[in-house]
Amino acid sequence: MRIIEMHIYGYGQLENVKITNIANFQVLFGENEAGKSTIMAFIHGILFGFPTRLQSELRYEPKHSTKYGGKIRIYHEEHGFAVIERVKGKAVGDVKVVMDNGNIGDEELLKELVANFDKSLFQAIFSFNIHGLQNIHQLKGEDIGKFLFSAGTLGTERLSKTESALQKELDSRFKPSGKKPILNEKLQAIHDINGELKKAAAKNKEYENLVEKKEMMQQEMGEINCSLEEIQNRLEKLNEWKRIDAIVKEEIWTKKELAELGEIDFPARGIERIEKLNQLIHPYNAEILSLSGRIETVKKELAAIQPEPNFLETEPAILALLDQVPLYEQLKLEKQQCEMKLAEDNEKLSVTSEKLHLSLKEEDIFTINTNIYMKNQVEIISRKRQNLAEAREELEDRYQEEKNLLEEIETEVRLAERQVLPKQERERLEEQVGYGNDKKSLEWELKALQDKVSFIEEENERDKAERASIKRQKKYQFFLFELIFVGLSLYGMLSKNWILFFLGVLGCIGMVIFMTKSTKQSNSKNMDQTLDSLREKERQLIQKLQTAEYEDFTKLENQLMLDNQRLEELQMLKIKLKQQQSQYERIMAKFAEWEMESAQNKEKLLSISSELQIPEYIATTFLLEAFELIEQYKSICREKKQLYTRLEQINQQQSKLADGLKSYETRFLPEKGLDLHNTAYLLRNKLKEEHEKQIKTQERREKLAGLEADRKQRSQELEHLKVEYKKLLHAAKVETEQQFYELGAKAEKQGKLLERLETIQSQLQYSILSEQDRDGFLLIHNSDELGRECNQEAQHFQGKLKRLHEEQASINYEIQILEEGGVYSDILHHYKQKKFELDEAAREWSVYCLAQELLSSTIEKYKNVHLPRMLLKAEEYLSFLTNGNYQKIHLQHSGLGFLVEREDRTLFEANELSQATTEQLYVSIRLALATTLYENYRFPIIIDDSFVNFDAERTQKVIELLKRLEHNQILFFTCHSHLLPLFPKENVLSLQKALFR
Repeated sequence: MRIIEMHIYGYGQLENVKITNIANFQVLFGENEAGKSTIMAFIHGILFGFPTRLQSELRYEPKHSTKYGGKIRIYHEEHGFAVIERVKGKAVGDVKVVMDNGNIGDEELLKELVANFDKSLFQAIFSFNIHGLQNIHQLKGEDIGKFLFSAGTLGTERLSKTESALQKELDSRFKPSGKKPILNEKLQAIHDINGELKKAAAKNKEYENLVEKKEMMQQEMGEINCSLEEIQNRLEKLNEWKRIDAIVKEEIWTKKELAELGEIDFPARGIERIEKLNQLIHPYNAEILSLSGRIETVKKELAAIQPEPNFLETEPAILALLDQVPLYEQLKLEKQQCEMKLAEDNEKLSVTSEKLHLSLKEEDIFTINTNIYMKNQVEIISRKRQNLAEAREELEDRYQEEKNLLEEIETEVRLAERQVLPKQERERLEEQVGYGNDKKSLEWELKALQDKVSFIEEENERDKAERASIKRQKKYQFFLFELIFVGLSLYGMLSKNWILFFLGVLGCIGMVIFMTKSTKQSNSKNMDQTLDSLREKERQLIQKLQTAEYEDFTKLENQLMLDNQRLEELQMLKIKLKQQQSQYERIMAKFAEWEMESAQNKEKLLSISSELQIPEYIATTFLLEAFELIEQYKSICREKKQLYTRLEQINQQQSKLADGLKSYETRFLPEKGLDLHNTAYLLRNKLKEEHEKQIKTQERREKLAGLEADRKQRSQELEHLKVEYKKLLHAAKVETEQQFYELGAKAEKQGKLLERLETIQSQLQYSILSEQDRDGFLLIHNSDELGRECNQEAQHFQGKLKRLHEEQASINYEIQILEEGGVYSDILHHYKQKKFELDEAAREWSVYCLAQELLSSTIEKYKNVHLPRMLLKAEEYLSFLTNGNYQKIHLQHSGLGFLVEREDRTLFEANELSQATTEQLYVSIRLALATTLYENYRFPIIIDDSFVNFDAERTQKVIELLKRLEHNQILFFTCHSHLLPLFPKENVLSLQKALFR
């Protein structure tokens, strides 16, 4: 199986990412957090299901998208191309598989494609990463061999962990020389309690005697119960024999009678069959004679009837003409109606022409364009003209209204101007008030000035804080953009993309210029100058308050305040006047617009009237009505033309019908010179007569054929009956019918006896007595006496059993008293409790012991059957990776480890090898496992940075080894750029963070 392309809808940080044209050896390069592990998890999730919320694996649900999942296009060696899509749904997601041949399936089809592999098995065999190598680093020396053996069997260390876990569980439960394990503790406790129990039992000898006596009584009661059960069986058999005694004797008599009759070979239901044949043969003879006479009579009748063939041959044409005779009158009536309709249409045309005052001919009217578009234009222009008329009336009303309002406001403005003080008088009054030393006004002015100073100071402080904050933000933005542009320049220089390089350089220069200009702009100096001037004015006002004399100018202020109010009112009126003038001008502008639209409408109207060939004075007022009349005129002209065409067709049909009937009158009728209706009547009667002759002839022929077929069939049936009659006599091996009847009587008697014997045997089938028992009971002559003896014996045993039950109850009571009265019962109860706990613990220990034994036998079978082939391939890979330094891998006879043979025949255990050589051994075993034991499952091998600890030579070797694996697709994930020159450029896909974001 090969992965061709991937489309990630949403998985972790990846959203709407497409990867196409995935090669057979595909390298996916990316820095940390570029999405390599996410893509690897995505492949596992699509093929085997998303992790559930109860599992410890990451689900990779997207943070910024509602879409979760994606699809993979694969090529399968057996099934061809397929698309596997899995999206958010049930626990592991909803999956849909679409094959190229049109088949669509779900999980079942997907399991077939992945050969029923689950995620853990796939990851163990075909997907490994650096964590597998890290596990080797973390193991103790003696555990490295076990880990490598486990990796060679299952692909992971699970086998090693399972064996260690089982051994740990067994050791925690039992050790032969241990004291702390559970079973050791419980065995010691049982041993101690048993000693105490024996001591208590020695003090209670009477108790043991009673127990022994109780056991003997239980044994005797068991023997008595067995005897009673045996007697009960004998009684049941005896009662059953009484029930079937007569049936058994009847069975013996029936078998004796059957033996006397012997074997009879007689046909089944022979008597009934021969009687039935005799009853059928005589009627058949009489029926055959009757059929022969009727055949001769029908032949004579057929000779007397012969139809006229020439006339019947022309029947379709004659019928076609006769069917049109009623149509002749209809055509005549229709002709009259058409002529009347023509007169009406001529009248309508004259009326319409008078309304339009057109001098056009009927042929010219069709040249006028009255299509849907023209009709729509006429309606639009008419409606537009009506709207313009309504709009003019509305504009005139508004014009008059706005004109009146304008005149009223102008009057109010003139009145307000007369009430305001003259300019010279107001300046004199302001001068008097301005140079006055009114204390109250100075205090108000001082207070307002102080408030303004405090406000400007607060505003200045806020402005300074805001400028500092903006400056910091601009610095951060400057450094961020500088880093982006520097990175863009470096990327362009490294990738030799000079456009990106120059863009990055220009961006850096632009950001420096922008930052320099933005730092120079400041308005703090203006704010400080304003504050200084206000403080100077405040100082002058305070000085004036302290030195000046005050006078009362209240009256002057009131006059000035009143004049201010009037000035404000005048200003408001002027604003209102200006608004009204603007409104008036808008009305006048709308008048101009109306005039323009009216002119455009009139121009279109004249154009359409010219095209419709109607006068301007009609088009101006009645354009739509004139258009409708023209349409009506054209419709009447069309109808008139159709009427002329229909009249011509009617005349042709009438002539054709009359000529056709006249020709058939001349050929077949003796009468000549008849009118149309009489000719049709006589032709119809003649057709009817000839048809009757034809029908009678056909009936006679069918009757004759039926009679001959019946005679033939009856003859064949009679012959068949005679053959059956002879077969019956031959089957019974007799020559005469009398001998046949005598043999049939014997066969009937034998059948009744067999039927009775079958009934008897079915009754005896459900009896509890076997045939041997029934033969024994036949020899007994007095079964009632035997039944009485059995009942007496049973009563004797029941009485003895009752006495034993009473004695047992007495002994049990004495044992109970002894147990309740001493320590023995407590010790016994404690002993049984501990024994039960020991049994439960031993059962658990045996389960783990059996599991260990099964695991050991499975490992032994694997070592002997499958492992040698895998080790041969692993030796080949290891020798290639180490340049022939290590050539053989041997299994240890004791334990689960490996021995590695160097080229000088020296053997090393796994923990004796160097770290890098151990990792090479691990890689060889993993790849050998995938290419030998699982060679039929050609899944992609997914590797995530598993060779980071190798030096350059070893890395190159392992890459060469991977390239030799032609049967499996390789997906190699790495974040190390120094590995990229080892691969062709077309096989390297660079994963960038910006792309996925």
